[in-house]
Amino acid sequence: MLASLLLSGFLALNPFRAAPSVPFVAPVAAPASSIDACRIYGSVYLETDPYRRSYCFATIYQEPEEAFADLLVYKEDNKLFADKAGFWYLTPTRDFADYVLFVTDKRALADFSVTYTKSRSFAGCRKQ
Repeated sequence: MLASLLLSGFLALNPFRAAPSVPFVAPVAAPASSIDACRIYGSVYLETDPYRRSYCFATIYQEPEEAFADLLVYKEDNKLFADKAGFWYLTPTRDFADYVLFVTDKRALADFSVTYTKSRSFAGCRKQ
C-alpha cells in the first residue's frame, strides 16, 4: 500500500519531463475592454435596483438629448422584430431577457448612453 502511494507520488512529480519555460506563472488576462453598445439588441430588461448591479451585463445612462447618446434605441412591440442594433424589446421580467442592463443616473458611471427614438430608421449606433 505504501509502495503504491510512493510510486504514484513519484510519477505525479515526473522528474523526467522537460521543465516549463516559466514555472508557476498564471496566464496573463486580457485587458478589460469597454462594452460595445452596437452589439446589444433583442429582449432587454432595465434594472434599477443598485443591489443587483453586479448581475447586469452593462450599465447605461438614459440621455435626455439625442445628440450626446451613443446608441439610439427604438422600442419594439414584438420580440421577433428586435433583431438589429438599437432595436430593443423591453421585457417585464429579467428571466426572459437576452440582456439585463443597469440604469444609472450618473453619466460617469455608465458604460454607454442611450436615448429613445420614435422612428425605426434612426435607431442604431452612432459613428464617432
